[in-house]
Amino acid sequence: MNAIDTNVFVYATDSDEPTKQAKAKNLLVKLVPASTRTLLLWQVAGELLNCMRRWESRGKISAIDVEDNIRDVLRSFPMVIPNENVIMGSLSLSSRYSLSHWDSMLLAACIEAGVDTLYSEDLSAGVTYDSVQVINPFI
Repeated sequence: MNAIDTNVFVYATDSDEPTKQAKAKNLLVKLVPASTRTLLLWQVAGELLNCMRRWESRGKISAIDVEDNIRDVLRSFPMVIPNENVIMGSLSLSSRYSLSHWDSMLLAACIEAGVDTLYSEDLSAGVTYDSVQVINPFI
């Protein structure tokens, strides 16, 4: 099972980085109909909405664009809500791998949901954290 980090969704909508935008869009197109299920982690949805709201406040996109983009993401991938195991798992991951709070939360959510592949630019590409391998789609 797959999960996608916030940065992939951000690049897919951000025309300021055309090379990364193209790679992000290609990955999302590939993952939407894939036979291997791809999940949307609650944290990622929240971070994406936060980013888009900042863009909206700077006039980069409209409120309608924010709503349309979030709606498209929510329609494309089933969302997984974290539970208390994610909190406890993040503590262990953080100490064992020297991860930031949010990175350990993301990985713990992946583990809890049964994700084995996380597409992200923010973590070390090729590294497997417990059962989750990180793939950087931009390299």
